[in-house]
Amino acid sequence: MQERFFELTDCEWEIIKEVVDNQRKIKHDKRVILNAILWLLTTGSQWRNMESKYPPWQTIYYHYRQWKKRGIIEELLAFLAIRERKKAGRQALPSVLAIDSQSVKIVQFTSQDKGIDGNKKVNGRKRHLAVDCLGIPWAVHVTAAHVSDTTAGYELAAKLKGKSCRLHTLKADNGYKDTFVEEIERDYGWKVEIVQKPESVKGFVPAGGRWVVERSYGWLNFKRRLSRDFEKSTESSEAMLQLAFIDTLLKRKPV
Repeated sequence: MQERFFELTDCEWEIIKEVVDNQRKIKHDKRVILNAILWLLTTGSQWRNMESKYPPWQTIYYHYRQWKKRGIIEELLAFLAIRERKKAGRQALPSVLAIDSQSVKIVQFTSQDKGIDGNKKVNGRKRHLAVDCLGIPWAVHVTAAHVSDTTAGYELAAKLKGKSCRLHTLKADNGYKDTFVEEIERDYGWKVEIVQKPESVKGFVPAGGRWVVERSYGWLNFKRRLSRDFEKSTESSEAMLQLAFIDTLLKRKPV
């Protein structure tokens, strides 16, 4: 796992070039723009403090918003997810996914979609992931921290619809019990398997396939922009999470 920022290599750019670059002539190269966004994500800097070697921050931000709005960031993550699964000798689409949430603090002056997670005592937002056995996210969802896992989990499931014709099981913890199990089976035909470590055991326990979600959240620790939720909207928060996983998958060394 990288501990500092490295720009995209020629090989990495060739992998994603067709998804990101539509060959339309613009003043600044798409590769440079993507490098600038990944630099901001990794270093935790502000848009207005963009390094001078990159184009003006307004230009970078414009393309970031366009890629987010047109679904290019989500498309790129899906493309890399399938590629990574094939490299690992697995089928392109997953049949089992693990879901979980993570509460994070927000910065001052954030007014949209915020709340207090009473259990974790966190004033901010919740990140929700649905990942496969390799830890690759197939759906990302961000809500206010006070939104229950049951409600957010159902919204996360809606984003999974149509992404994998092989999907038949979701693994979750006790936070998703209540009506979540029944609603998912009724509306999507997926089985929900509740996996929880024994209450008598303290610390981390690799419980029944759900530990991969914790590992995926751990990967985010290398992106300083994600140490808190700095984004104005949850849509932007989701895009930053997707970009973090895109960068992680691109930087993965061959098995």
